[in-house]
Amino acid sequence: MRERDHVQWDEEQELAAQAAVAKNSASKMEAEQKDRFQTDAPKFWDSFYGIHDNRFFKDRHWLFTEFPELAPLAAETKEQQHRSIFELGCGVGNTILPLLNYSSEAKLKVFGCDFSARAIEILRGQPQFDEKRCNVFVMDATLDQWQVPFEENSQDIIVMIFVLSAIEPKKMQRVLDNCYRYLKPGGLLLFRDYGRYDLAQLRFKSGKCLEDNFYVRGDGTMVYFFTEEELRGMMTQAGLTEEQLIVDRRLQVNRSRGLKMYRVWIQTKFKKPL
Repeated sequence: MRERDHVQWDEEQELAAQAAVAKNSASKMEAEQKDRFQTDAPKFWDSFYGIHDNRFFKDRHWLFTEFPELAPLAAETKEQQHRSIFELGCGVGNTILPLLNYSSEAKLKVFGCDFSARAIEILRGQPQFDEKRCNVFVMDATLDQWQVPFEENSQDIIVMIFVLSAIEPKKMQRVLDNCYRYLKPGGLLLFRDYGRYDLAQLRFKSGKCLEDNFYVRGDGTMVYFFTEEELRGMMTQAGLTEEQLIVDRRLQVNRSRGLKMYRVWIQTKFKKPL
């Protein structure tokens, strides 16, 4: 598999993507069926992790490159500095385990939540998991009031990687408002998720669309595809200020199968003002 970063799309490709989305979203799912997927979301994710178990864990090789703010502190500062990092939708530890594995900071505290009890169970059973430095728990992040083991204005960094896209669009703003509440002044929200017209969106068949740009996969989990403007609007409304917002368009080429796959991700860094 070969990969090229930051590929530019021409007008023809953009129009073809728009047409594919218009086709697969022309017929929306019935309200009763839609409600079932949203109500039973934790069950679908429990089933997902039950099937994949820790085989789903992959050390995100790009994590510290794209988000150097998460990288282990330098030797001269790590003994003095307290850091508290919270990951929303931590799954089985794709971000948390590298943080614990590569950092020897004595004063690092990592928190993580997921609404899949099965994912949290798998994460706690990993050999790299360190309960002295890490506290993970089950929580529905779409609730008005978060039940978390830390105070408001306490987190240096909050991480959301392919998480907001799994949440019903009308609840997304509430999640970001709570992120603002628990970040320290000057703290960062690090975010990466699916962008509009990603290959995964174009591949959906008719009948899988819950609402515009929001779909249900074959395993019952849900996914939304964002634009820059949507994310900027929600982050700003939450009170956060923009540090970075990029659309990461990549071409992945599978030579053996003769396939070209265009991926689109959005990556942002937003700060809580001092």
